[in-house]
Amino acid sequence: MRIEEELKLDFKDVLIRPKRSTLKSRVEVDLMREFTFYHSKKIWSGVPIIAANMDHTGTFQVAAVLHKHKLLTALNKFASMKEWQVFIEQHSAAKNYTFVSSGTKEEDFLNLKTILAKVDIPFICLDIANGYSQHFIDFVKKTREAFPEKTIIAGNVVTGEMTEELILAGADIVKVGIGPGSVCTTRKKTGVGYPQLSAVIECADAAHGLKGHVCSDGGCTVPGDVAKAFAAGADFVMLGGMFAGHDECGGEIVEEGGRTFKRFYGMSSAEAMKKYQGGVAEYRSSEGKSVDVPYRGQIEHTVLDILGGIRSTCTYVGAQRLKELSKRTTFIRVTQQLNEVYSLYQVEG
Repeated sequence: MRIEEELKLDFKDVLIRPKRSTLKSRVEVDLMREFTFYHSKKIWSGVPIIAANMDHTGTFQVAAVLHKHKLLTALNKFASMKEWQVFIEQHSAAKNYTFVSSGTKEEDFLNLKTILAKVDIPFICLDIANGYSQHFIDFVKKTREAFPEKTIIAGNVVTGEMTEELILAGADIVKVGIGPGSVCTTRKKTGVGYPQLSAVIECADAAHGLKGHVCSDGGCTVPGDVAKAFAAGADFVMLGGMFAGHDECGGEIVEEGGRTFKRFYGMSSAEAMKKYQGGVAEYRSSEGKSVDVPYRGQIEHTVLDILGGIRSTCTYVGAQRLKELSKRTTFIRVTQQLNEVYSLYQVEG
């Protein structure tokens, strides 16, 4: 046993210090990024925000909206072959902004092969809670060998050495985050985790040294957090809770006390495991929770709000392009981030 004394930080622990800027308006800010991926050698251009591969947010309806703004969607792994084919027929241009998701079971791999044999999707998302397993590393290698031309995102991890391990195994993008998600209870159930801001900084440094990329996954609750993730060095940011509760999302609509909600749960929750696996196995516990998220209408309004917030961040530090944000960022540690005096009465508008 050992203790690391160095302080690790989360999004709530910092603010971005403003700097002199020559930008006159948010409209001058370019949020597009272009990446050439290390293993697949493919070039991608777009806004590097990804809807999470949960069955609520990783839907074809979400993908159809997000691709219009050049954002990405990681489709949930329970999407059927027929649904994929209908989606590609109706939204052929959207395929360049979607991921096929997979777990690490043999049936997952067979399903991945079946889908990619029928539809030409450029991205693969390999997703498990514990990316430190040797089994997962071996699965990344197996997937890279089977699909050398596909761009693979894999995770989750939170430390530099495992980021390097996954890139060397075949991942183009490493997904960073253990426990920060809004419906994740891993930290509560296991005591394992890493503050997200510090995790992104550490993993981005490791990945960029190998010409790889990282995706911050979890912990963002407001557009300012998304900006902080990019400022910390994340190449991509994955959002679940911030995209939940919309028309295009999965989940049942719930009426309570005159208000409308949508059901939202973690993919390691008891509710999800009952739905897809028949229940929680005796050898494990649930590491997710179920919540009712206030109904939020069309997802496009939220997308525009997030993009507007990031553009504003860039104007505050003088970054004309999103690529420049991390180079122009100085984080300052704070004890309070927001004035919450009227938080109980706030109406978002």
